[in-house]
Amino acid sequence: MVLMVNGIAYHAETLDRAAQEHLVEVIRAVVGEAPLYVPVMPGTGQPMSVRMTNCGPLGWVTDKARGYRYQETHPVTGKAWPAMPAELLALWDRFSGYPKPPQACLINFYADEARMGLHQDRDEEDLEAPVVSISLGNACLFRIGGRMRSDKTTSLRLSSGDVVVLGGEGRLAFHGVDRIYPGTSTLLKNGGRINLTLRRVHR
Repeated sequence: MVLMVNGIAYHAETLDRAAQEHLVEVIRAVVGEAPLYVPVMPGTGQPMSVRMTNCGPLGWVTDKARGYRYQETHPVTGKAWPAMPAELLALWDRFSGYPKPPQACLINFYADEARMGLHQDRDEEDLEAPVVSISLGNACLFRIGGRMRSDKTTSLRLSSGDVVVLGGEGRLAFHGVDRIYPGTSTLLKNGGRINLTLRRVHR
C-alpha cells in the first residue's frame, strides 16, 4: 500500500520480517566498521538524542564548530565510511525512481527516549533526488509538514519494515520524530529503532 501525505510517499509494511532481519545484520556489520557516535548541534554543541553513523562514499555529520555537512570520513575514527552494501543500493533502485546511485546512507539509532525535531533535508546539492527512509525496530510517531516550518503538520505511525520516500513536492517537507513506542517490535534484541536514509548528495 502506498499513501501520499504532503507529497511524501508512505509504503506501509513493505519489507517482510526476513528482509528486516537481514538488513539488521547488514547494518551491524557497518556499525562494526563505523561505530555509532553522538552528534552535536551547530553553535550550541548540544548533543542530539540519537546516535548515528553512515556508509557510502559520503556521510552526513554535524558538530559545534562546522555545522551540518557531508564528509568522506567518520568524525571520531577518521577512517573512510564503509562501502554502501548491495542491499541498500537495491532498496534505492526499488523505491527512488532516480537514475543515479545514492552517495550516503545515514544510520540513526533511536533509543526509547530519543526524538528528532522538525527539520528539512537540504544539505544536498541534488535536490531532484529523493531521500529514501527505511524503518527498523520499534514504531515511531513521524510528523510531516510543508516547506515552511509554520505549515500544518500530519502524523503517521511508522512501523518496522515501512519505507518513506521524500521526493518531488515533498522533497523539502519539514519532518521529524515525536516519539518512539517501546516494545512494539521484537526485531532489535535490546529494543529501539533504526532509521536508514539513503541520499544523493552531488548532482
